[in-house]
Parts: sequence; C-alpha cells; structure tokens
Amino acid sequence: MDSVLVLNAGYEPMHRVSLKHAIGMVHRGVAEILKDDGDLFGPFARPVVLRLIRYVKMTWQTRPSCSKEAVKRRDGRCAYCTKGRAETVDHVIPQSRGGLNTWLNLVGCCFVCNQRKADRTPAEAGMKLLLTPYAPKERSLYLPDFDYALLT
Repeated sequence: MDSVLVLNAGYEPMHRVSLKHAIGMVHRGVAEILKDDGDLFGPFARPVVLRLIRYVKMTWQTRPSCSKEAVKRRDGRCAYCTKGRAETVDHVIPQSRGGLNTWLNLVGCCFVCNQRKADRTPAEAGMKLLLTPYAPKERSLYLPDFDYALLT
C-alpha cells in the first residue's frame, strides 16, 4: 500500500495517509498535491506529498519525552569528538551536581569520551562540546528521512 506524506499549511510534516485517503482529501478540497509521481489515479495525479489548504493547530502534540534512545537518535555521533557513534548518553552537567535529564543537558557520546569526561563538566575535563544540545520538534524524531527537496 502506498503512503502519502501530509504537510500542514505551513509545510510542517504531520503524518502519512493511504493513497485512497489522500485522493479523498484532494477531491474534497482540503489538500493540494505538492509532488506527484507522474502516474494517474483516476482523474487525479498520484500524490507523493500533500499540503493542507488550511492550517491545523496541533496543540495535542508536545515535545517528545527525553529518552536515551531519542538523544542518541537526535545526535547520531559523539558530541565531544564527532568521530565516534553516539553509543552512550552523557550529562553535560553531571547528575551529581544537579544536572537534570533534559534535552539541553543530555548529549550522545562515544564510550571513550564518556569515560574520559567521567563525573566532571566538559571544562574540567578539558573537553569542548562540539554539538549543541537542543530540544527537537516532535516530528523530527519520527520523520528523520523527510527530504524537503521533495517540495522543489
């Protein structure tokens, strides 16, 4: 079954729907086709990406919970050397000094750098944080392969 990416009116990725559902959205006038694959589905172009005509406020969505796997997925590589893969998660400000489990205090880290930093701040360990931690948007964790080049 083919799935179609649906973008909000502001071009933020929202979710995927079936091809049949996407054609229904276009037919009802609630969405427009931004990108199609060149084939036809009845009288309509076969969509790959849709954009909603009216903006849908998504108040039910909050920041994703901050888990070890989500931090490693966000960073992908070591925040200190940027060479190693993010195998572990490090607290920039150690928990022993009041550091919290928040997006802005956690970074992905390779095992070697995590052992080297130990229970110290990066400055005390003589290490520089090369990746800046940030709180990701909800969709960036679930649509990591979204290619905005599709819109051009």
